[in-house]
Amino acid sequence: MRWIIRISLGLIGVLLGVTMTVAAIDQVTAPRRPDLAPLIERARAYDVTIRRDRYGVPHILGKTNADAAFGIAFAHAEDDFATIQSVALATRGTLAASEGLKAAPGDYIVNLLDVWGTVNGRYDRDLPADVKAMLQAYADGVNYYAARNPDQVTPGLLPLTGKDIAAGFVFKTPFFYGLDSELKKLASASPDTLPKGSNGVAVAPSRSPDGATRLLVNSHQPYTGPVAWYEAVVESGEGWHVAGGFFPGTPFMLHGHNAHLGWANTVNSPDLVDIYRLTINPDDKDEYRLDGRWRKFEKSTARMRIKFWGPFSWTVNREVLRSAHGPVMRNKNGVFAIRYAGMGDVRLAMQYWRLNQAENLDQWRAAMALQALPSINYIYADERGHVGYVYNGLFPNRQEGIDWSGVVPGDRSDLIWHGYLPFDRTPQVWDPKGGLVFNANNTPFQATAFGDGLDPNSFSPTMGIQTNMTNRARRLVETFAADDQITAEEFRAYKYDLAYSPRSAMTGVISEILALDPKGDADVIAAQAVLRSWDFRTDVKSRAAALAVMTATPVIVARDAHEKGPTPLKALRASITLLKDHFGRIDPEWGQVNRLRRGAVDVPIDGGPDVLRAVYGKPGEDGRLNAVAGDTFIMFVTWDRKGQLSSESIHQFGSATLDANSPHYADQARMFAEMKVKPVLFTEAQLAGNITETYRPGQRK
Repeated sequence: MRWIIRISLGLIGVLLGVTMTVAAIDQVTAPRRPDLAPLIERARAYDVTIRRDRYGVPHILGKTNADAAFGIAFAHAEDDFATIQSVALATRGTLAASEGLKAAPGDYIVNLLDVWGTVNGRYDRDLPADVKAMLQAYADGVNYYAARNPDQVTPGLLPLTGKDIAAGFVFKTPFFYGLDSELKKLASASPDTLPKGSNGVAVAPSRSPDGATRLLVNSHQPYTGPVAWYEAVVESGEGWHVAGGFFPGTPFMLHGHNAHLGWANTVNSPDLVDIYRLTINPDDKDEYRLDGRWRKFEKSTARMRIKFWGPFSWTVNREVLRSAHGPVMRNKNGVFAIRYAGMGDVRLAMQYWRLNQAENLDQWRAAMALQALPSINYIYADERGHVGYVYNGLFPNRQEGIDWSGVVPGDRSDLIWHGYLPFDRTPQVWDPKGGLVFNANNTPFQATAFGDGLDPNSFSPTMGIQTNMTNRARRLVETFAADDQITAEEFRAYKYDLAYSPRSAMTGVISEILALDPKGDADVIAAQAVLRSWDFRTDVKSRAAALAVMTATPVIVARDAHEKGPTPLKALRASITLLKDHFGRIDPEWGQVNRLRRGAVDVPIDGGPDVLRAVYGKPGEDGRLNAVAGDTFIMFVTWDRKGQLSSESIHQFGSATLDANSPHYADQARMFAEMKVKPVLFTEAQLAGNITETYRPGQRK
């Protein structure tokens, strides 16, 4: 018995020794606490006031543009510092040090894409002084908040610099056109389950009975996280004056409006990524063949500090390879190089800033012609009645006659493209005769009223332009495009449309289910009867929508991803079981199932996947779908026939993204569920009488 005790004590001693050694090594590599005094002192250089309206929306008033950038950073940090911090750490490739192994793949990708090589090499060379001043001012605003709230700061964050903010654009923007999906395929990782979507519509005076120009800003994003919308109004004494949506870590309004013009963004998916299969030297795995010769990979090391238990971390080294094509990944199927639009460009922040500054169509198009932003659809409208649509993309200047849609041979240098097609080759429509432009993540060849669009034959197949139609796009055609005189009331009603088109994937799957032979199965027979009665609408009172949406969605998602998913019959039986178990019937009201939950708010919500009132729910333990993505920050923007601006907005939660004790944590949630909006208080006259707080950063009572 004593020998067992001695061995046990010995093992415990060894374990303690190893633990102490790991802890000692970790302390050597751990980031040091910065001096906070300079960060607080630097803030004294900025002259800015923050006013909060009765919904907590910040109205930033700065003496200069940089002052205003400092102010929006501080205000956003007050409401969502944790997410801004997470974005910054992820951009640096150091998030795993605080978040653990789950964040390690992202840290590796930062190294693989050489984000910091791009920023360090091009920041001073490619960005003008005014842009760098804005980026640094934003960083200083975050630093100031962090310095005043050190208990919220993760070691290694401070100080942020303008380069950190620029790097955020470099790192994240390519993911909007699908680079992340291609990387996950090469890494054999699971794709994201939430779809990327959005709606945007602009109506010209010719299509409005009152002669107004109208713009719908309706991006579909996750409700929380690094790409969740934050609403603000920003104004400076140097002329910057915008209202709209900001992401954590971004100084500029990404979509919304200024006094003269506005735009909405939707995700597009042209072919902007090429995968090359490399031939590896059988005698040296670090060489690849190019033009008949063996070439050495450029090699570096990703050093990732990963938190693995309690206070303990470990630094892991991983090889990073690059070829003449770009980043390189090895997997069980071979070695592949990646080349993608925007690779090595740091000017993305500059283009966003120039768009914010534009006061007319010519200036806005000049900003677009900078061609720094690699993708994203733009729906444009302005005070003079101009409307337009740009299927924006950095389209690689690829060789004709090659199938670029699949894996490309990597042993030919003539297939390594350089540069992009000019902006005037980008699909775009300006002031169409029908007075309407729209997009819902669909093909650009259906972006206007009938007979008023782009000719597919005018564009090279090397551009990889998408040809799909979402349900939302079909409903835009069946609502906005079918109405040649759209009133203000109809404009809003069409946006909140709840239906699936007869030509939608949803209708197709339901038709397959109705055509099944139930083979005497009473549950299937009953379910078919429910589905046969459905009007293909997702209103909260529907008694068929729950069964239909929960059955068809996994089938549609798998088919869209070209993956093996459940058969319609298997999905139907799973839905029947779930609904019976949790609701005691297969036809509960949709509002019993589809919920918006935030703090004490727990309300039914109309809408569903891929309808214009887009709501994507995550199944909960109680069988209900908790809305987590889709419609988020929405704006209705109008210039009347005299060019006078007015706008309305709504947020799915409220301004206080993380503070559950704030009155603005969920103060817009019920309005959002009820499809109501609030006025955007853009001017000083509109803001007067609606201010609940006025303070300078750091002096809030």
